[in-house]
Amino acid sequence: MKSPEPVICALFLILSFVTAGFVQTFWLRSKFSQRFRFPIDGRRTFRGKRIFGDNKTWRGFIAMVPGVGLAFVMLRWLFGLLPTELADPLWPLSIAQYGLLGAWVGLGFMIGELPNSFVKRQFLDVSPGEAPTQPLARPICFVVDRLDSILGGMIALSLVVPTPFLTWCYVLLIGPVIHLAFNLLLFQLGVKARPA
Repeated sequence: MKSPEPVICALFLILSFVTAGFVQTFWLRSKFSQRFRFPIDGRRTFRGKRIFGDNKTWRGFIAMVPGVGLAFVMLRWLFGLLPTELADPLWPLSIAQYGLLGAWVGLGFMIGELPNSFVKRQFLDVSPGEAPTQPLARPICFVVDRLDSILGGMIALSLVVPTPFLTWCYVLLIGPVIHLAFNLLLFQLGVKARPA
C-alpha cells in the first residue's frame, strides 16, 4: 500500500479528531450518556490503589470509537469531492475500510490515555481530575496529558496503514493545542473539573 502525502494525511487526521471531539463533547453533555458512567477498572485496585480511577469510564469509548470511525468516513467522502491532487494522496481504501480504520484509531486514542492514568494513580498519588502537587511532575503530566491519546491513535493507525514520519510530526505539534482547546471547552461546559 502506498504511503499517503504527509500534509494531506495530517490534515485528514486532525479534522477527524476535531469532528469526533465535538461528537464526544455533545455526548458527554447528554443525560443519556450518564447511564454509561461505569469506571473502566470496575473500581478494582492494584497495590491498594485504584487502577485508573472514576474519571476513566466507558462513556468516552462509546462516543469516541464510533465517532472517529464516522469522521473518517465523512471526511474521506468529502475529500473525494475535492480535486484529485487533494483526494488521491490518502490511503487507497474503500469507504467501509475507512470506517473500520477510524474506529480502530478511535480505540487507540482512548486506550492511549490509560497508561497515564495508571501511573498517576499508582505512583504519583494524583486523584482523578486533579493535577500533581510535585513541582517536577506537574509540567511533565501537563505535556503527557496532551499527548497520550494522540500517541495512542497514531500508533493504532501506523500498525494498520503506512503513516509518514512528517504526518506524525504535524499531528504531534498541532494535536496537543487542539486537545487543550477541547479540555477548556469541556471545563466551560461543566464536563471536566479543571481546564487543563
